[in-house]
Amino acid sequence: MKTKAAFIEKPEKIEENPLKIKEFELPELRENEVLIKVNACGVCRTDLHVVEGELGEIKNIVPGHEVVGTIEKVGKEVSAQKIGKKVGVAWLYSSCGSCEYCLSGRENLCQNKQFTGFSRNGGYSEYIIADNRFIFDLPKGLKDEEIAPLLCSGAIGYRSFKLTNSSPGSTIAMFGFGGSAHLTLQLAKKLGHKVIIISRNENHLKLASELGADFTFSPKNGDVYENLKDKDIEDAIIFAPSATPIMNALKVIKPGGRVVVAGIHIDGEIKIDYDSQLFHEKTLLSVESYTREDMLEYLKLATNLGIKPVYADIKLEDVNSALTELKNSEVMGVKVIKF
Repeated sequence: MKTKAAFIEKPEKIEENPLKIKEFELPELRENEVLIKVNACGVCRTDLHVVEGELGEIKNIVPGHEVVGTIEKVGKEVSAQKIGKKVGVAWLYSSCGSCEYCLSGRENLCQNKQFTGFSRNGGYSEYIIADNRFIFDLPKGLKDEEIAPLLCSGAIGYRSFKLTNSSPGSTIAMFGFGGSAHLTLQLAKKLGHKVIIISRNENHLKLASELGADFTFSPKNGDVYENLKDKDIEDAIIFAPSATPIMNALKVIKPGGRVVVAGIHIDGEIKIDYDSQLFHEKTLLSVESYTREDMLEYLKLATNLGIKPVYADIKLEDVNSALTELKNSEVMGVKVIKF
């Protein structure tokens, strides 16, 4: 069986339009795999990192890991009752299931895990093969295009938010305001927090205000520390793929606060002054993907709280331009490929 997909042979800058539309033959299903007809796939910044080679070498891969689709065929170990069911596929394609991390519910740290759209072909495709153990039942009442961004942008924001361990009603600063941040802002506000958004993009700050941000600030308008030091910021989440916001966040949070870095890749060198940025029991944490438990928690929470992405539909043929816009901070919310 053949599928049409946006395919990359080797890493290149997105300005070179490296993703090519082509057909290729799908492999036979393994015993625990399912064949899914893709309905929608979100365009995530991680895809940009994949395409440009910032996560390591790739060869002949289909990106995309925010996938909503319908199961059309199942492997021998999968119940035939799943055929026709709508499911989600996310970044974590599989893990080994037997290491210390997998056995303790931390499969996101497994050293033998595989990733959708990086080590296995992803959702920029009419069809995708997925591991049955790592697909998700989806909430009802939402469009496929609304669900797709929740499967990574939303889930990674949720795990980042969880790791702040913020006190009820506290103030959280979010640096950068793309796909993940605009969903995490909604989450934090609906759970009773005050939220400050820091971004150099005025259009992003306007959207943040429309979504309920209590205060917005652009570093173009002055020193971050001087303008935020009196805002009673307990914790911060870094969505911008840059070292500078991390260093700024460590300065502005209160003693005992946490800075959680949501990104899978950061540009630049992090230079920390212990006395001014890390003393007073401040904590700097990174986030690696999310667990299946995180995803199930988040999908339920997002549904109950009414969290929805701001999105625009695109065609498969438009992925190069969509990723270019993402790189240039021109996307408002997220873009979603609709099949």
